[in-house]
Formats: sequence, structure tokens, C-alpha cells
Amino acid sequence: MDKEISQEKKYFSISEVSKLCNIKAHTLRFWEKEFDDLKPVTRKGSRRYYQENDIQLITEIHRLLYEEGMTIAGAKKSLKNSDRKEFDGDKSQEVVQDLEGLLKKIN
Repeated sequence: MDKEISQEKKYFSISEVSKLCNIKAHTLRFWEKEFDDLKPVTRKGSRRYYQENDIQLITEIHRLLYEEGMTIAGAKKSLKNSDRKEFDGDKSQEVVQDLEGLLKKIN
């Protein structure tokens, strides 16, 4: 949150993410169990490697829990709803384009 994510790196260790997001490593491990979408890549020796989309999700979870004051259940629900809204928005845009195409064919 305080620092910029390096564009050159694809994978970040749990300690790097912990420093980047100012969240303790044990909290990140706990969140992995609680939030289904937070699944860092695991490699040899069960080492976790986070990608940029994981870090974005972590910052959103942090914002919901600490800034918005939500419970974990509330944050899960909010994340699920925001995913649905993004999907619904994409779908409705597609429907509008299809309808406009049909109107052009009719006229």
C-alpha cells in the first residue's frame, strides 16, 4: 500500500507482500484460508508466491476490513458482489452491442 509494485517482477514472496502491504505474514496466511479467491502460487517446499492480482485483492481485503470496518463475512460478501457487478456490467455491455447490431440490420 505504501510502496509501488515493481513492473519487472511477476512473483513476490510472502515477506515481500507483507512489507508492501504492511500486513503481517500470518495474517496473509489466515486470509488465504478465509478468502477463496486469494490463492498464491505454491512451489517447492510450499513456498507462496503472490502475483499482482493477488496483491490487488489483498489491498482490497485490507481496505474493506480496516478502513470500511467490515467483518470477514461482510468483506467476503462485498467481494462476491463486486465480482458479480463486474460480470453483469460486461454482460450488459455485450447485450447492448448485440441489440444495436440487430437494429442496424433492421433499418
